[in-house]
Amino acid sequence: MHHRPAPRRPHTAVSSPLEELEQSFLALARAEAPLTLPAWLVCDAPVEEAWPVDQIRTRLAHPSTRPELRARTWSEVVRRAHTLGEPWTVVAVAMTVPVLRRMLARLSRPAHLERQELEQEALAAVSMALAAVSASDPGLDRELFSAADRAVHRLVYAARRRAEREAGEPMTHLGRLHAGTGAEGDGLSDEHQVLVGAVRARVVDLAEAQLIARTRLHGEPMGKLACERGVSMRQLYRHRSAAEQRLARHLHHRTQ
Repeated sequence: MHHRPAPRRPHTAVSSPLEELEQSFLALARAEAPLTLPAWLVCDAPVEEAWPVDQIRTRLAHPSTRPELRARTWSEVVRRAHTLGEPWTVVAVAMTVPVLRRMLARLSRPAHLERQELEQEALAAVSMALAAVSASDPGLDRELFSAADRAVHRLVYAARRRAEREAGEPMTHLGRLHAGTGAEGDGLSDEHQVLVGAVRARVVDLAEAQLIARTRLHGEPMGKLACERGVSMRQLYRHRSAAEQRLARHLHHRTQ
């Protein structure tokens, strides 16, 4: 089998957790010496034949692939992730990406809940489930997908409840901070003052306040800040989420 060259991707600062993972996965699959798996896992191929992992994933997701072939492929991928670690952990999580994309595309989410946050939550759930699932479980792929499904639905439910609970409370609805009317708007000015006060109270540090302000208040893409700070978007989403939770608790206590 001929290995196709990796396609050239345009450079962009705007990305997403799923896209970051996909790029890492394709880099493994389409390198000069690609990461491979035995082709017999997913089809009736000679024992010595090996395919790059992206081709294995494509065949794995094809409707014609028999359930027993899917089960043994997932078993081998998870076994390698458990025993060999990286890069097989990346491969195992990336094998779920096609299903996660379909799952998230069907999901109804509140306007203030960013798609990237849902992606990060889904990937975190898959990673946690991957560490706990048994490689010998014939339904392990369903366990991974179910974990992601539960996690994103919990996030959507919590976001809606928080929106309802905080709708009448001034300046605490962090999910709507990006909806300020402009630099001169009263709401935006108040929200900046909240962040300044939180920094002074040592609830968040200056970098965290800037992260919240630039992405929530000014609508700057998370990818831009990730490039500036030299970290992944997934790390930055986790960092912002933790800071916002502390800020929300702080504001809640102030209103009591």
